[in-house]
Amino acid sequence: MFINCPNNSAFDDFVKRHKVYKQEFCEHIPSTQGNASMQWTTEAEEALGKVPFFIRPRARARVEQEAAQAGKTQVTLADVRAARQRMISGMAAEVKGYQLELCFGPGGCPNQITAATPFSERIEKLLREADLLGHLKARGIQDLKHHHEFRVALAECPNACSQVQIKDVGIIAALRPAVTREPCSGCNGCVLACREEAISLDPTPQPELDAGRCVACGQCLPVCPTGTLSPGVKGYRVLLGGKLGRHPQLAREMPGIYDEATVLEIVKACLVLYKTRDRAGERFGAVLTPEAFHAMIARFKPLG
Repeated sequence: MFINCPNNSAFDDFVKRHKVYKQEFCEHIPSTQGNASMQWTTEAEEALGKVPFFIRPRARARVEQEAAQAGKTQVTLADVRAARQRMISGMAAEVKGYQLELCFGPGGCPNQITAATPFSERIEKLLREADLLGHLKARGIQDLKHHHEFRVALAECPNACSQVQIKDVGIIAALRPAVTREPCSGCNGCVLACREEAISLDPTPQPELDAGRCVACGQCLPVCPTGTLSPGVKGYRVLLGGKLGRHPQLAREMPGIYDEATVLEIVKACLVLYKTRDRAGERFGAVLTPEAFHAMIARFKPLG
């Protein structure tokens, strides 16, 4: 069961600017379906439906775990309320200062450009060393909650199932195709494979790429039988300052594709900026001014 797509001008503007499919984006928001053997009453399902979608899977798993530990096979409204109270009262003990999210599933992304796990370990090392929990406590926040945490998401392909668009730092694996000198057979395979309509064969006999429409998914490469299209720039797209809450905003994308080393430096710079400007546990998007964002762009050079 997927949640409904967001229906607002900011989201529609994101869809227009980033050339993504609204339905596809929403279908990759994690499902709230949990343990198939655990039944839920109608009242319990309705209560779970009021939980914000980005923590709903975690909430469902927590409720079902507690119900199973109590020997139950059905979740009731009372179980949801009891679990909610325990989660709220014990939340401060679970807060570690940051969250790092990857794409769903232990098997990884079926459209994987680059495996996320090795790189994510290097990112998490930076987050641990930043001592973000100590920073939050030093700001005098008495009642720490998960929404105070600095959030980083890493996606293995542009479908971005880890919801990079609403994170403080979003990182998307990217592979931009390059046109070689190999003659094109005109099979039209790349045109049909490109859902962004970023490739054309007419009027030239060689593929023409529209860089403004291409999302660097690399899906055109395996269907090219002649090698006319080959792997070009490979790395990561970087988005900064996404958030929900009272004043939601989608993350802004830095131009180009960056290598791992540069992405790590960008994350470091974001952490320094956040710790310098944050006063009371604000999200990074609230302290990332347009001037600071453009300074990031000027400071870090992409591969292409």
